[in-house]
Amino acid sequence: MIPRSRTVSLLALWAICLAGCASEDKPGQQEPKPLALQEQVSNTVKSADGYAVTWAGVLRNANPWHFGEHVVATIVGHDAKGTEVVRLDQPLDAVPPGGSLAFTGQASAVEKPAKVTIQYRPAQWRRASRIPSAYQRFPISRTQTLPQKDGSYLITGYVGNPYKLAAGSLVVNAMLRDKAGKLLGGGSTFVDDVKAGSPPRFILTVSGLPDGAKVAKTDITARTWGSTGRPYEDLALAGAVPVHTVKPTTEPFAEDRSTQIVSELKP
Repeated sequence: MIPRSRTVSLLALWAICLAGCASEDKPGQQEPKPLALQEQVSNTVKSADGYAVTWAGVLRNANPWHFGEHVVATIVGHDAKGTEVVRLDQPLDAVPPGGSLAFTGQASAVEKPAKVTIQYRPAQWRRASRIPSAYQRFPISRTQTLPQKDGSYLITGYVGNPYKLAAGSLVVNAMLRDKAGKLLGGGSTFVDDVKAGSPPRFILTVSGLPDGAKVAKTDITARTWGSTGRPYEDLALAGAVPVHTVKPTTEPFAEDRSTQIVSELKP
């Protein structure tokens, strides 16, 4: 017979175990973590009507089961005296579950900003309808980064669609980096009606880089356009195109090899 004191202790331990099991991480039950601004850079060059301010940034979504939607970046520039000379609210596209969002922009300023910062409003979270692996990347191929005489860079390539459903509009972002991997700047463009098997070509120009900047690497990504994850959801729900679509041309084995190996191993 178990003593009463030990029975009470066992019941208490069982209750603690149940509470711990109930609090295990489950998709959608914990409060999503906030977006993180992984990288940001800004550049200012003289223009015909004052100064052209360009910026690039990368937002990271650490939540594998949620879209970060209705995100707005606020770009603020101050001159050497601390006076605000640039302020712009930039609506951003939805940040996919467990993914990142590269974004770029440009604004004009009458006075030269000495410091430019990027902030963002907290995202609105929406539970993803598919598992994280269903949200595949849009493949980028045959890329070229070509320096121009005026100091800008011309970036070209092709963007594919891994899904059965055509993508109405995709945003292509090019982020330029130096030899050490430091972000120097970036640019964006759009491609429309992207069908599986028919990758359209994209062309974009990145200008306003600091004098003497040497580009060693270009990171190019594509994403769906819009403040919500609905376009991405629609593509994922339609399903991905099978990787292997060509029928084998070799003759089948006369006898299944696995059956042969099993029979040989039997005592």
